[in-house]
Amino acid sequence: MVKSGLLALLALVLFSAFAGAQDDIDTEDTKTETTESIYVPPKPSGSPHFYDAFLSVDDFKKTWVVSQAKKDGVDEDIAKYDGKWALEEPEKQPLVGDLGLVLKSRAKHHAISAPLSKPFVFEDDPLIVQYEVKFQNGQECGGAYIKLLSGDKKLKLSEFHDKTPYTIMFGPDKCGQDAKLHFIFRHKNPITGEYEEKHAQKPSGDISNMFNDKQTHLYTLVVRPDNSYEVFVDQASVNSGNLLQDVRIPDPDAVKPEDWDEDEPKQIADPDAVKPDGWLDDEEELIDDPDAEKPEDWDDDIDGEWEPPQIENPACVPGCGVWEPPMINNPNYKGKWKAPFIENENYQGEWSARRIANPDYFEDLNPFKMTPFSAVGLELWSMSDGIIFDNFIITNDKAIADDWVEQTWVPKNYQEENKESAESVVGGLYNATEGRPWLWAVYALIVLIPVAMFLSFCIPKKKHPKKTDAPSPDDEPQEEEEEEEKASKKASKSDLEATQEEKEDGDDDDEEEEKENAGNNEASDNDDKEEGEEEEEEEEVKEEEADEVVEEPEEPSPRSTRKRRSRKD
Repeated sequence: MVKSGLLALLALVLFSAFAGAQDDIDTEDTKTETTESIYVPPKPSGSPHFYDAFLSVDDFKKTWVVSQAKKDGVDEDIAKYDGKWALEEPEKQPLVGDLGLVLKSRAKHHAISAPLSKPFVFEDDPLIVQYEVKFQNGQECGGAYIKLLSGDKKLKLSEFHDKTPYTIMFGPDKCGQDAKLHFIFRHKNPITGEYEEKHAQKPSGDISNMFNDKQTHLYTLVVRPDNSYEVFVDQASVNSGNLLQDVRIPDPDAVKPEDWDEDEPKQIADPDAVKPDGWLDDEEELIDDPDAEKPEDWDDDIDGEWEPPQIENPACVPGCGVWEPPMINNPNYKGKWKAPFIENENYQGEWSARRIANPDYFEDLNPFKMTPFSAVGLELWSMSDGIIFDNFIITNDKAIADDWVEQTWVPKNYQEENKESAESVVGGLYNATEGRPWLWAVYALIVLIPVAMFLSFCIPKKKHPKKTDAPSPDDEPQEEEEEEEKASKKASKSDLEATQEEKEDGDDDDEEEEKENAGNNEASDNDDKEEGEEEEEEEEVKEEEADEVVEEPEEPSPRSTRKRRSRKD
């Protein structure tokens, strides 16, 4: 059962590995596709008021004007707009050959602008403003918004600065944890001729991620003749409302109350607090450890004068040192006074009586009809560099803007999302280890356990057979060779025995002849005896040679034994 479970687990691991390998193949294909995607220059389908995809450096220099102005009311050293601009490809390029306008300098003032091909006049057609921003290095503090500069005969783009009149300001802005997506329009009072800034309500949802994810984001503003407006990020609506109802202004008639003291601290010492009994004002909270000893290897010349470690003073049961009462919230604290926001009394909606007689009061039933604008500008300060702007378009036809984004942002976003998905798994696992280093051990176990299981189940172990007398398949060829060798030895032995028998028979005949002639000739007996001894010596030599040829001699036959005994006798 255990083996079955382990095998099932191993099969699951192998299947997952196979699926992961397939994903890797797909990912590699995606990466190849992402890397090899070539940028196709877009072409507007109609006649927009302005568009620029930054196709070449020459066209950029002809269209855009870098400001030579200085900011008012600041030191001379920081008054200049000396931030650098460049036309470059992104560091991580999703489309080869796609250039963008890059803000290059950190903590510098930047200003650059370009004229529209024709001024935009707010009449019967909507306004669509659209452009891309990519924070390559994230954003600490600074903006990436654009200004639609009001049409004025006095407008000089080379002198564009922070006080240059604009009609609409739109785009992202962040400092610290405060992330914004501005939509501000300047509304002219027809009676006084003064302009007021109208701020749209905050967008819904969290927009902070777009400042740090290092992806290209598309910002779109649509303002319609019916006074409605809508803000999109990456083609998703994040804010909408009405120019009459969903904008706010500070209450111009609000007055700070006389008893409002801005110098009051937020917290004060508790007046009802009493110092506890036994509090030792002259005792230190920490004292030298009396049990500490100077290390033997401590060198005052090298390590400095040795000081024992500090421990808490055991005498400070209720407390030691100068006693101070705890802090409590100040009931008189109100903070810095600011005028409260009120509903705009100048909007046309459900009728209500005016609060006071206002000589400057007017009813603007159509705030959409703003001041015409004739240029687009970027007037920025940022603590982060490498901000890329691209694919600007300003038009009064939504279809033109939609077709433009299909040619520009959509393919770029497709490539970036593919690349991000390919890196998200590894990147997510790596990011998860931040603050949790023990996850590396978990990752190691996840990798090593399947490998160990694979090795234990898939690599066969060598089995050592028990030693028995029964022949094994490997012994068969060896046994055949031994049988052939024994047979050849037997044949050699039998031939040798036949030769010996023939010689022994001859010896018997000689012995009989010797017996018959023993009485007749003693001399011949002596000769025969010598010849017999010589023959016996020859026979012994032959037997020794036969013994060397036959390693394992068989039991001699009774006949040969008898003959040998007779010779010895």
